[in-house]
Amino acid sequence: MEPSQDAGKKVARFEALILPHLDAAYNMARWMTRNTSDAEDVAQEAMLRAFRFFDTFRGENGRIWLMTIVRNTCLTWIRRQLPQQNAAEYDERLHTDLEASLTPESEFLRQATSEQVRRAIEQLPAEYKEVILMRELEQLSYKEIAAVTQAPLGTVMSRIARARSMLRRFIAGQRRKEVKQHD
Repeated sequence: MEPSQDAGKKVARFEALILPHLDAAYNMARWMTRNTSDAEDVAQEAMLRAFRFFDTFRGENGRIWLMTIVRNTCLTWIRRQLPQQNAAEYDERLHTDLEASLTPESEFLRQATSEQVRRAIEQLPAEYKEVILMRELEQLSYKEIAAVTQAPLGTVMSRIARARSMLRRFIAGQRRKEVKQHD
């Protein structure tokens, strides 16, 4: 087969397996960079990397492969741009919630406004933000998130639980501030 035919097949396969996930790539980059312009740059860089290394892609799940590239590109960008803001300290009071139950938490978050949720997500440390975004916004499974982050499944589950707990606290704090402002 001629090189131009090989290139055409590569482009067609890339378009079929990777391009459908461009919106998900941009969304993840937008949340991780917190800036539309930076997200566009990061998503574009991730897509270029994906195309450049598409010959190494094995399998049929282009979404997981692309999300891994986007995550790594974002983390590189964050380290370059915001080295101090990327460090997340472990605080037992913030990261542990033994009384949390999924049903009340889900109801609480369901009742929160989208603006409250957006502000709360922006407050999350990077490792919690990325897993909650992949799970709740991109609907990735725990196993898929583990593959993207290259973290053990238990770590992913723990981070998601902690992220949900932190979101609940952040939103409750926002609501208390709003009530005080109206009093």
